[in-house]
Amino acid sequence: MVITVLEEMRIRSLGVIDDAVVELSPGFTAVTGETGAGKTMVVTSLGLLLGGRADPALVRIGAKSAVVEGRVTMAPDAPAARRAEEAGAELDDGALLISRTVSAEGRSRAHLGGRAVPMGVLAELAEDLVAVHGQTDQQGLLRPARQRKALDRYAGDAVAVPLTAYTTAYRRLRAVATELETLTTRARERAQEADLLRFGLTEIADVEPVAGEDTELAAEAERLGHAEALASAASVAHAALAGHPEDPEAVDATTLVGGAGRALDAVRAHDPALAGLAERMGEIAILLADVAGELSGYADNLDADPLRLAAVEERRAALTGLTRKYGADIAAVLAWAETSAARLTELEGDDDRIAGLAAEHTTLRTELSGLAEALTDARTEAAARFARDVTAELASLAMPHARVSFDIRQTEADERTGVEVAGRSVAYGPHGVDEVELLLAPHPGAQPRPIAKGASGGELSRVMLAVEVVFAGSDPVPTYLFDEVDAGVGGKAAVEVGRRLAKLARTAQVVVVTHLPQVAAFADRQLLVEKTVDGAVTRSGVTVLEGEERVRELSRMLAGQEDSETARAHAEELLATARADA
Repeated sequence: MVITVLEEMRIRSLGVIDDAVVELSPGFTAVTGETGAGKTMVVTSLGLLLGGRADPALVRIGAKSAVVEGRVTMAPDAPAARRAEEAGAELDDGALLISRTVSAEGRSRAHLGGRAVPMGVLAELAEDLVAVHGQTDQQGLLRPARQRKALDRYAGDAVAVPLTAYTTAYRRLRAVATELETLTTRARERAQEADLLRFGLTEIADVEPVAGEDTELAAEAERLGHAEALASAASVAHAALAGHPEDPEAVDATTLVGGAGRALDAVRAHDPALAGLAERMGEIAILLADVAGELSGYADNLDADPLRLAAVEERRAALTGLTRKYGADIAAVLAWAETSAARLTELEGDDDRIAGLAAEHTTLRTELSGLAEALTDARTEAAARFARDVTAELASLAMPHARVSFDIRQTEADERTGVEVAGRSVAYGPHGVDEVELLLAPHPGAQPRPIAKGASGGELSRVMLAVEVVFAGSDPVPTYLFDEVDAGVGGKAAVEVGRRLAKLARTAQVVVVTHLPQVAAFADRQLLVEKTVDGAVTRSGVTVLEGEERVRELSRMLAGQEDSETARAHAEELLATARADA
């Protein structure tokens, strides 16, 4: 099986680190060093690499920018690989290259597989690549909502399937309830709207407008209103073209053009150019005759009828009344009528719609009740298994008498705002009716209490680690990053923490920033973040420890003395114990 592995990170000008390559093991990598050496810069670097907030104060003083680059190997069909390809990135021989640059001025740039991408893309990749846990991240486990999500994640399809059905029904119920409330609370406004629409449609129906009628009537009114002037102009023009019967001596255009044409026809045979002009003169004579004939007919057909003009103006006034209220022209008025008729049909169907929605609302509440009960049953069954598995892990983490359990409860609600589950009306939300809380009884005789109140810092660290080990068996995250989550743990418990981290590393990559030699000894690879000071500038580098160097570092962590024979013997014993467990 090819798993996703963060192979290395290159860090430049970040905090106290000038330039370092952090080579990470596919299994368990421990990062150690003296207090203040910059171990947390490794965690910060990974956070930047995966879309975390960029603080310009992280840039080393005197540097223009800080750069973090990472190389992640993954299968081509891994979720992170598919998301990277969607963003336009490409895998380089099975590896995804990620880069983040933070300038001293606060600007930040990200590159994925050689392509510039928004920071949000890196954050999306983080969900498929790394689970980060630190002292502050433990606080998330204290929130009931986070605990419910953890339980649902552990349960898998047993909860996911009914939760999906419940969520679908819940969203539909909310939509139906909103629409039903709108219809019932706005009944008066909708009735007023319906009355206005009926009035407008009735007014339009009484006039019975026809598309384009307003344009045609405007042209007719213009013609009828100027009938005498039009007739006089047509008569004068006709006389100018064809002559006047009462004045035989008058010269007209037809006679003149005809004479010109005859003169040209007499000599056209002598010059082709003149023959062409004679042809055009003939065309003019024909055109004049046609125009004169049409003018004569126009004058004869022009009817100056006052009654018709009055009828046209009356019709135009009726149409203007419609366009003033319902549209710029009759076409717009007819479009308004069509839309309003459809809206009126909708409004008049409100009673039927309200009845239908009310019936659907009742049906959905009944359906939601059944789904909520099934969801509660699935969570209850999964909670028993989850608590049993976490309790077993705690026994291996030097908490043999601790017991973990879940309190799954519901809040009473009235019948109007709740749904019925197991004969009770309870409050419901988008995730069901359950309030989930993780309880811890640290020793026999102790009452189970919420882990926020019942667990010390060291106990909380171990509870969180136990939860992650249990998760790793059902839904592994490719990489786990723990930032000093072993704080408050020591002695035998620390050895067991290291042992469980090593177990977790069998199915996922584990990176731990730790100050405990008992934990570091179980790592497949140990990195030392070491600080140097030249009197003015503090620098840190990252070194892979092997052989004698690793024994010396574990001795320092145990006794503060690298060359102490007792500490060395203890360090070698720890390493031997870890190898025996491998």
